[in-house]
Amino acid sequence: MSFNTICVVGLGYIGLPTAAMFASKEKHVTGVDISQHAVETINAGQIHIVEPGLDVMVKKAVDNGFLRATTTPEPADAFLIAVPTPFLPANTQDSIPEPDLSYIESAAKSIAKVLKKGDLVILESTSPVGATEQMSKWLAEERSDLTFPQTHGEESDIRVAHCPERVLPGHVIRELVENDRIVGGMTEQSSAAATQLYNIFVKGDCIITNARTAEMAKLTENASRDVNIAFANELSVICDKSGIDVWELIGLANRHPRVNILQPGPGVGGHCIAVDPWFIVSQAKDDAKLIKVAREVNDQKPSWVIKKIKAAISDYLVSFPGKNASQIKIGCFGVAFKADIDDLRESPAMAIAETISEWHLGEVLVVEPNIKTLPESLNKCKLVTHDFAIIQADIAVILVNHKEFYELDFGNIKLIDTRGIYKK
Repeated sequence: MSFNTICVVGLGYIGLPTAAMFASKEKHVTGVDISQHAVETINAGQIHIVEPGLDVMVKKAVDNGFLRATTTPEPADAFLIAVPTPFLPANTQDSIPEPDLSYIESAAKSIAKVLKKGDLVILESTSPVGATEQMSKWLAEERSDLTFPQTHGEESDIRVAHCPERVLPGHVIRELVENDRIVGGMTEQSSAAATQLYNIFVKGDCIITNARTAEMAKLTENASRDVNIAFANELSVICDKSGIDVWELIGLANRHPRVNILQPGPGVGGHCIAVDPWFIVSQAKDDAKLIKVAREVNDQKPSWVIKKIKAAISDYLVSFPGKNASQIKIGCFGVAFKADIDDLRESPAMAIAETISEWHLGEVLVVEPNIKTLPESLNKCKLVTHDFAIIQADIAVILVNHKEFYELDFGNIKLIDTRGIYKK
């Protein structure tokens, strides 16, 4: 089948690059987002997120008439859903977070109105096992005049598949093209159609499986990394109590030919690794023991960093008895969830900065070179340059290993380096 028109629902860190990639191949792409600001920005040939190379691609696509943004889905040959899949807040301290599929449900119901026989619907959002089937059911509920894979199999009017994204923020443009793609169709025809669609720009292999296995594959990839990061984070806590430089230790251990320990940090953030393991745990509460413990280890790391900051404040007051806590300025270097991006989703660094601003009586300075304004949750903080923070701060906390931070000279400032990037 031919895919001359494509509709991408969700113009965030995955949806917009994907839409721009199809448009770069001269496919007519309609991007849909509930944010009027995002729609207006894109239609002006600009972008509302930070991703190297994306601005040039979007401007060219818009100028050439192949990409247009709107708040309402329009008819197309293929629909890609790339909306958030967060988890619902836990009811109690010991309860397990449950997936929130409300964004997928809303997206499905919005495109159902314009579906026609022969269309392809792909769920790209990282999802718990069974979410693609549930999405197809929502579509069927809205369109009783069409048939879907769960009831009509290969003979269905609409083809449905799950194809999770597997890209690294900061390298999305390259990895969308080069990475292998998992294609999980609800039917063989669905998989074939999805493969044909992605082959428009994907140079990696499109590996076909079923929808449930595709969903679990993405969760497994991120849970694996979460477990390995948890080991590094737990090791950093142990080493701190023993006066051992954990980064030197990991460097030595990694000289073993079969050891590859990851780097510790202030926690784990982002829309994938900090969320996806809970999708597995919520569906396998009695069996996902290691995955659950790893998630808890990483979730507890920001509290450990806060304790280090409080200890540094106490030490500072002892060293300078003429000062009080309200006079101490704390500089938080980085609030994004990883280096060199502007994405604040599930960021442990931002959570740490928020917590500091809630209880610290003094000024909290935030250095984040990838954003222009602080989110509402950091309204008690002040966004400043790194030069200003180094001059003003009494205590500096490196929370993100942004490239701008590697060459900084912190002088005699009390430094808490959660990333191990500063060598005096």
